Amino acid sequence: MRMPKPTAFLTSIAVFASALTLAAKADEVHVLNWKGYGADEPWAVAAFEKATGNKVVNDFFNSEQEMLTKLRTNPGLYDVVMINAAFNDQAMAEKLIQPIDVSKIPNYADISPDKAGSPMLARDGKVNGVPWVWGLTALAINEKSFETPPTSIAEMWNEAHKGRVVIRDDAVEAVQFGAIATGQNINDIKDMEAVKAKLTSLMPQIKTFWSSENDWNQMVASNQIDIGTYWSGSADRAKTHFKLPVSLVIPQEGAVAWLDAFSIPVGSKNVAGAEAFINYMIDPGFYVEWVTKVGAPVSANTKAVEALPEDAFNRKVMGDPDVAKRIQFQAPITDAQREAYLALWQELKVNVK
Repeated sequence: MRMPKPTAFLTSIAVFASALTLAAKADEVHVLNWKGYGADEPWAVAAFEKATGNKVVNDFFNSEQEMLTKLRTNPGLYDVVMINAAFNDQAMAEKLIQPIDVSKIPNYADISPDKAGSPMLARDGKVNGVPWVWGLTALAINEKSFETPPTSIAEMWNEAHKGRVVIRDDAVEAVQFGAIATGQNINDIKDMEAVKAKLTSLMPQIKTFWSSENDWNQMVASNQIDIGTYWSGSADRAKTHFKLPVSLVIPQEGAVAWLDAFSIPVGSKNVAGAEAFINYMIDPGFYVEWVTKVGAPVSANTKAVEALPEDAFNRKVMGDPDVAKRIQFQAPITDAQREAYLALWQELKVNVK
């Protein structure tokens, strides 16, 4: 078991702050991210501000589409934006983000090669996104409803759970979930009719559609649900931070994997502050404290993961080669695909009372 000592953590902050020559500068760093997703933890913000002299100003989005809209309509407002790597191409094509000088981000050297080399983030010798964390959209269960955890995605269709199943209200994620349930590649769906039929048969099971961690957690806290799709990091937070009876299940059929990264928007007024903030967010000290206090997805920084206890979920389970074989990382999709998925999803939701 290896846990960074507080003194080592503070030293690492001082080192990267000094390297970026940002100490004592009272500039603002405007960050756009999901609410409650690491970057706005009060203890983390306080530590970063004390080390660098920058003031963090957080703003939030509830979907990737809202994130893109905020970047389009507020040019020059944000210095850092958290983007699902599958949306990075779109942000680059619209010139919403700019290349990052990773030599100014010391912790970048410890990002795992497969994440750092993702073609969604690095292209033509330029880095457009710094890998932060990765995780899964898998299943999570209400432990009160199961004597033993299920192993198959088919449990969502078990009539014993009728009216007590939830799924995220996201067209792309839902269709990809349907692809896994029908044994298909989420990034190369050959039989959309099979996906439609499978999701159609799921609708009678659905209690409601969730869009935030708070939605999901409140329903399990009041014992309204048995099972549903959920993010791996959120399931960890529900159990670790909120003490809810929640367990993550990675079905034998597989799960949707995603990679979240930090980018610097075009027009940033504090690029140096953005670089310092990104470096702090991928630092092992921050990550271990985030996992321990709150619960988090898996860091893209190999040293951060190695700093966790050997039996930690994000190291033991998420690092299991057998799990790695079963997951499928999201890749970019076209506007036409997105529109088709949305149309299908809207049609399906009409049948849920």
